Amino acid sequence: MSSSPKRPLIVGIGGTIRPGSISERALVCSLQAAEAKGAETRLLGGEFLGALPIFDPRPGELSAAQRELADAVRGADGVIVATPGYHGSLSGLIKNALDTLEVTRKDPAPYFQGRPVGTIVTADGWQAAGTTLSALRAIIHALRGWPTPFGAALNASTDLFDPEGACRDPKDRWQLATVAEQVMEFAHMRAAQ
Repeated sequence: MSSSPKRPLIVGIGGTIRPGSISERALVCSLQAAEAKGAETRLLGGEFLGALPIFDPRPGELSAAQRELADAVRGADGVIVATPGYHGSLSGLIKNALDTLEVTRKDPAPYFQGRPVGTIVTADGWQAAGTTLSALRAIIHALRGWPTPFGAALNASTDLFDPEGACRDPKDRWQLATVAEQVMEFAHMRAAQ
């Protein structure tokens, strides 16, 4: 009798402190696509990220939220990060969360080491979306992660979601699903090693 393969855990990090933000809704859609492919998912959205203290690199006691973030990433088979594009780059809220992963630096597999990381950017225009996507991918590389080949860039100057939170445009839905599919594909390849 064979046992079922372990469902990969995909952790979503993203949003803003505004409830129901566009970037958090995009992240939720992508996590739902990962669930449809068999993943277990966990959302660390704007409300959670807003409770993270500003990262202080000096040694000291970690907050409960900092420990929770680090533990979630440690246990993840893949990660999806969603950020709004503010002034051509990612938000301070998301950067603080990524900086907080410094607490994993002495782990056997620190930061995003060897994990696939999907990227989602929402911005009021294509230029900001493009520069933010480039910045986010560079940070993921610095954190030793593997950014998926495809990164979603959504133009938030349009009405992206219906009242239930579903993407209005099939192209946007495809982008968010593609990010999830690639994270899942690479998570399965990593698990098979």
